[in-house]
Amino acid sequence: MTPSSHIVTPSLWERGTGGEANALILAAGLGTRLRPLTDTIPKALVPLAGKPLIEHQIIRLREAGIQHIAVNVHHHAQLLIDYLLSHDFGVDIIISDERNHLLDTGGAIKQAARLLPLNQPLLVHNVDIFHHIPIEAFIASHQPTDAATLLTTDRPSTRLLLADDQQRLQAWTNTITGEVKPSNVPIGTLAPQAFSGIHILSPHLIDLMDSEPAAFPIIDFYLRHCHTHTLRLQLHTHTPLIDVGKHDTLAQAEEFLASIPVSTTPQTP
Repeated sequence: MTPSSHIVTPSLWERGTGGEANALILAAGLGTRLRPLTDTIPKALVPLAGKPLIEHQIIRLREAGIQHIAVNVHHHAQLLIDYLLSHDFGVDIIISDERNHLLDTGGAIKQAARLLPLNQPLLVHNVDIFHHIPIEAFIASHQPTDAATLLTTDRPSTRLLLADDQQRLQAWTNTITGEVKPSNVPIGTLAPQAFSGIHILSPHLIDLMDSEPAAFPIIDFYLRHCHTHTLRLQLHTHTPLIDVGKHDTLAQAEEFLASIPVSTTPQTP
């Protein structure tokens, strides 16, 4: 198969160019909660409202003005790559290959950032998270002087980020075990918020990943740097947000998506 022109390699663009932000869609997960669907296809290709999850996300990012999108792949990777090759979404897509070893969220960001145009913020979006929040507004809200902006909601969760009165990340807690990271942070006055899986990183924070191992979790990385760099939480209260990574939410998501304006389906080249 001849690759479609929208699948690019870093050599095909001038490093340092791009739009307001690059993007990474995290799509390498095993999708265990969606078995048996994911026994034969990657989670990113699970159909929702007649289109794979990955297609919905690419279109949303394109509508937000993003032109360079990385997609990390692992589980049934070739199926996902073939799908991306056979469709033209009107944006540049690059594959961040994790077939040999899953890199966790932090490692995925570290690897993908090296493949995308430099000197742009990086928007990270889970493939299975759906919401009504305008992505372009979220990107515009990110201040270049901030190391990262994390979109949060007030939905129930057992694992919570904790913010001070200026919405700066200070800690994380597991409400079931009582664990707090960092363990020496007094959390009595901090506001708990649920992380959405959507965040944007400034280039100067991404640079700090050079000293990290190949695979590492992004939240632990954020907690190591939140007291020396500004990592701001952006709370969206009463915001509908659906994780379609499990069977019981797929049906809910069909109705949810019906209320979101959609674009035309990309054409097969």
